[in-house]
Amino acid sequence: MTQRNRKLIGAFLLVGSIVLWSVLATWIYLALPEGLPGLVLIGFFIVAGMGWMLPAMPLIKWMAKPDR
Repeated sequence: MTQRNRKLIGAFLLVGSIVLWSVLATWIYLALPEGLPGLVLIGFFIVAGMGWMLPAMPLIKWMAKPDR
């Protein structure tokens, strides 16, 4: 598979994973009990905001792999 094809497939997978992650984070946020302290919510939003990078890093590494 050429790098060009990997980047095309990876771009769609990356957008899909970000959408899936945001839906999951929103679902978790809505399930949290009301009245949580602000620091707990800040921690949640930091994890929710940066958490999409964990599955994205191997995908980006795969996309950038040079052709044989």
